[in-house]
Amino acid sequence: MPTAHLAPRVAAVKPAPAPEAVAYHPPKKLPTYHVTATVYMAVAGQTDDEPFVTADNSRISPHQTHKSRWAALSRDLLKHWGGPFNYGDSVRISGISPQLDGVYIIHDTMARRHKHCFDVLVGAKEAHLSDMWHNVRLTPVPARPAPQPEWQAG
Repeated sequence: MPTAHLAPRVAAVKPAPAPEAVAYHPPKKLPTYHVTATVYMAVAGQTDDEPFVTADNSRISPHQTHKSRWAALSRDLLKHWGGPFNYGDSVRISGISPQLDGVYIIHDTMARRHKHCFDVLVGAKEAHLSDMWHNVRLTPVPARPAPQPEWQAG
């Protein structure tokens, strides 16, 4: 039985060009809004008749409210009523207290009577923080672009 001679062939392989890294540069100056901040709990007396369902239909876990960084905005700040923010946007709050300052996600709407207000969702453990703070700074957190994979299927 004859056998074929198998010799390795040399093939020229060019490496695929590396994708250009896109550097993320947030806007140089983000708008800052000065609002009045308050806290609220997910109870029927402070919300509507469904305290664990927010305006964007997110569900609040009754046992996790102290771990959630969710907030409600007054209607004049929500895009649906002509404002700059959408549900799901992240905002940075500063000027309340060290425990409550930070980044929050907008999930809810405040009552119609409120103007230029921010409401922080707190749990029973933070109920002692119920107060009202004036001249609190609200700044949008820019969305980061989706990361590009370092490899491409070829």
